[in-house]
Amino acid sequence: MNSIVEKLKKHFSEALVAAFGAEFAEVDPLINPTNNPKFGDYQCNLAMSLTKRLKQNPREIAKQIVENLNVADLCQTPEIAGPGFINLKIKPSYLEGALSGIQKDPRLGVEKAQKQQKIVVDFSSPNIAKEMHVGHLRSTIIGDSIARILEFRGHDVLRLNHVGDWGTQFGMLIAYLRETYPKALTTADALDLGDLNLFYKQSKKRFDDDEEFKETARKEVVKLQSGQADSRNAWQLLCDQSRREFQKIYDRLDIDLNERGESFYNPFLADVVQELDEKGLLEESDGAKCVFLEGFTNKAGDPLPLIVKKSDGGFNYATTDLAALKYRINRDEADRIIYVTDSGQSNHFAGVFQVAKRAKILPENIEVVHVPFGLVLGEDGKKFRARSGESVKLKDLLDEAVDRARAALESVLVEEGRNESKEFIDSVGNTVGISAVKYADLSQNRTSDYKFSYDKMLELKGNTAPYLLYAYVRVQGISRKGDIDFNNLPENIEIVLKQEEELALAKHILQLSEIITGIEKDLFLNRLGDYLYELSKKYNQFYEQCPVLQAEEPIKTSRLVLSDLTARTLKLGLSLLGISVLERM
Repeated sequence: MNSIVEKLKKHFSEALVAAFGAEFAEVDPLINPTNNPKFGDYQCNLAMSLTKRLKQNPREIAKQIVENLNVADLCQTPEIAGPGFINLKIKPSYLEGALSGIQKDPRLGVEKAQKQQKIVVDFSSPNIAKEMHVGHLRSTIIGDSIARILEFRGHDVLRLNHVGDWGTQFGMLIAYLRETYPKALTTADALDLGDLNLFYKQSKKRFDDDEEFKETARKEVVKLQSGQADSRNAWQLLCDQSRREFQKIYDRLDIDLNERGESFYNPFLADVVQELDEKGLLEESDGAKCVFLEGFTNKAGDPLPLIVKKSDGGFNYATTDLAALKYRINRDEADRIIYVTDSGQSNHFAGVFQVAKRAKILPENIEVVHVPFGLVLGEDGKKFRARSGESVKLKDLLDEAVDRARAALESVLVEEGRNESKEFIDSVGNTVGISAVKYADLSQNRTSDYKFSYDKMLELKGNTAPYLLYAYVRVQGISRKGDIDFNNLPENIEIVLKQEEELALAKHILQLSEIITGIEKDLFLNRLGDYLYELSKKYNQFYEQCPVLQAEEPIKTSRLVLSDLTARTLKLGLSLLGISVLERM
């Protein structure tokens, strides 16, 4: 089923051709939902944009469009307002038919993409020998949700975890452990990851302060890169241990990933440098081999270099990213490659993509997208940190969210005099806690920084996960109270929409398809959060004003269908954000 907007656009395109000729067939009709119901449900702003091209008054243009517009099946008679806005009000009969059409559809009217692609989503990407912290939260859950939406649209998605498992940091860490805790290099889990993290920081300080140690660390890198057995074995132990700890976090967050770390691309790095040289792009600067970027300059106005081989002969992130991009295009056969990293890496990726295009590594028909995101801030507006001043460990953040959700639930149970099992309390506390953390992030415009607040994200009102989960639970309460099995509602139910709250809810449910297809293109997940929040609000208004179980037939069954469609839309939408629903709270 095409969305209302898609159908309107088709009718308007036909009207444009009929009114002004075939050259207007590709003009975007500029149709959007209205912000104020007094202007109808949708508005076409096209007439004003055509004024210069047609050399006519915009109201006259609007009048000619409407005269050729055939939307009688969808809308009431279109109205022209102001300088040339065309206001459209959807007919209740159309809404009733559209809801009947999706009542038994598990996809709720959201079709699969006509052109399905192979898409790589690169996200999460923690570093080996370091604990995942709050900085990894955004990439992990934004990337997962993007992958879920693209998969739902029918695309073949490869979810890649580009972990930092190679390079100088391993030379530092192995050299330091040889001196201080050699058992960690020969015995699995001799240290826990927290201790390993501490050793990493100490090795970094030593590397920065001690020239002799720096040379020792570099030699360890050479041993590792040349495949020396004890170095490779030590590296493997450290990687395996980190992976197990990462997996615990991914399991809690319900994240599915395929690891392909930096080390995977190591065999291809020299070939990338050689290819850039053969294409005439490589220049030497202070002993390093680099490509000077077009349009990127330093303060002095000189072109900035993208270094692909350092003066000491080592490769760096840009080399690895070019090799990874080449592999994803040639071996993975990706049509679209999406990188989910913080906005601080925007220039890095712009440089990598530019060099890849100039070297013909990146063809014109392959889309590469950097999906940037802002910082997680504390309530004081500064970078979110633990009391120690360190980055907050992701494990600790999730633990606290779950503990607070459980405590809030226990408090409500005492107030209401309800006696629930420990299993119920634990299950609800865990679901609400994890959901609150995810939703607080995903409901923000990802390009902005956002303030992290346990209290706000766990509130039962406002744009929060608990508010959305409660709207879903409310529908399940109707099912229990009325002994209604929503899965076995009769076929061919007559849907009747009379009250404003019913009509508003129906219109909103039917916007899901255009929301999902919009996110598929622009990858702004907060649009789905806004949609689900508005759906919950509209359902709560409907619930207060439109009795369901007490209504007479056929209104009662019609309202049961509306309630069921709301719950299913919430469940589907939340699942695309990686959030599970609850039957009771």
